[in-house]
Amino acid sequence: MDVLSNLALGFGVALTLKNLAYCFLGVFLGTLIGVLPGVGPLVTIAMLLPITFGLDPVSSLIMLAGIFYGAQYGGSTTAILVNMPGEVSSAVTAIDGYQMARQGRAGPALATAAIASFTAGIISTLLVAFFGPLVGKWALEFGAAEYFSLMLMGLVFSAVLAHGDLVKSLAMVVTGLMLGIVGTDVTSGLPRFSFGMAELLDGVGFTVVAVGLFAVAEIVQNLARTDKVEVFTKDVKNLMPTWADLKAITGPTMRGTALGSFFGALPGITASVAAFSAYMLEKKIAKDPSRFGHGAIEGVAAPEAANNAAAQTHFIPTLTLGIPATAVMALVLGALTMQGIQPGPAVMTTKPELFWGLVASMLVGNVLLLLLNLPLVGVWARLTQVPYRFLFPAILVFASVGNYSLNNSAVDVYLCAVVGVLGYVFAKLDCQPAPLILGYVLGPMLEENLRRALLMAEGSFTVFVTRPISLVFLLASALLLVAMVVPSLRKGRARVAGESEGD
Repeated sequence: MDVLSNLALGFGVALTLKNLAYCFLGVFLGTLIGVLPGVGPLVTIAMLLPITFGLDPVSSLIMLAGIFYGAQYGGSTTAILVNMPGEVSSAVTAIDGYQMARQGRAGPALATAAIASFTAGIISTLLVAFFGPLVGKWALEFGAAEYFSLMLMGLVFSAVLAHGDLVKSLAMVVTGLMLGIVGTDVTSGLPRFSFGMAELLDGVGFTVVAVGLFAVAEIVQNLARTDKVEVFTKDVKNLMPTWADLKAITGPTMRGTALGSFFGALPGITASVAAFSAYMLEKKIAKDPSRFGHGAIEGVAAPEAANNAAAQTHFIPTLTLGIPATAVMALVLGALTMQGIQPGPAVMTTKPELFWGLVASMLVGNVLLLLLNLPLVGVWARLTQVPYRFLFPAILVFASVGNYSLNNSAVDVYLCAVVGVLGYVFAKLDCQPAPLILGYVLGPMLEENLRRALLMAEGSFTVFVTRPISLVFLLASALLLVAMVVPSLRKGRARVAGESEGD
């Protein structure tokens, strides 16, 4: 009954005219940026962070959340019609969705994506409502040592599960940690790594890092692309799937929802991992796996359900533990921190309208997304043909104005440009930015809990291994690192042995 009464409180918050408007704005922007090639939720949320500073926390969180899960809906449109996923997690959808479009079944493919996304969104939001408070109660048992070990595990997960080389991912985490400690030492009050610049005494601004790393760097990368694609907008008709299609997608949708909900609740695991896992599961259990990759409708339903379920359940570790599950969640966490709210288990008791208002708004938002996506699919399809050269100047101007207006400082704009150049260099070196932003967000909290734990233990590091929960988190981090490093060492030895035999 507590959940029902809390949901009633949440709907009372979410259904106010103001929050309903921000929910609609969020899901509309999310769908739009999911459809437009070269624009994603990271870029959009990074640009909107300065604006959210002037909103109340509930409204800003509702809007940012709507952008995030709305982009999962919109990303499927470009994946199916253009074979250019608007979101990374929609790349799996493109495998069979684009083939369905080539076969003249773009309409059923888009409808399947919308139905699977809606179903997964509703179910996973209810899971957030039921399991979020349980995780929060469990987290109340945590002390400084447990929080330090949990955050360390989240950083290790983000590095290990990121695409690309493990060493590069760990290096990006360390870079983020270094950026996060720039400013004034919270204990001694002395400046650290400020290089005598008064503008850096408060640290490198969160919006500076977010906009530079994602918006500016992404724009440069997109401008360098010259690939051309075929768009199947003329085949968007007969939207409703047949009864045979609906029967075929029921099982994959449910299994994708279950997988996505599970992966979404784990720190460091992105929606793309959930989507890929759901796709591989369907292919493995299918009677005829050869259909996958050639227009199998199950290959659209399962990953779409998985990535949308993961997008909703990502809020469980972010709000209840204060651990961002992904780079987007790190931006959301940063937005709340800017508002003076510290996410964690106390949020549900000190700010119940924030947590339950968000949960209720996600239920409302999923309904709005279904109403937006199916009737307006023709409009979204035409937007895929907007040339990127018309989009990037507006994005740059908006990002620069937003950065400047936050502190009225031109230094922030210059720093944003520098971070943008670094982001482009990182991309060329195949270094993923997500571990960096997670390291930047968690760095100060990691340091604070480390110092607090050592202070309480009178300087003894044994506090991290004598407390059972902390020890479990540390062992999980170590095992994950070993599991990733050992196969690489074996491959290296095998390669060396092969070269020796060749000599």
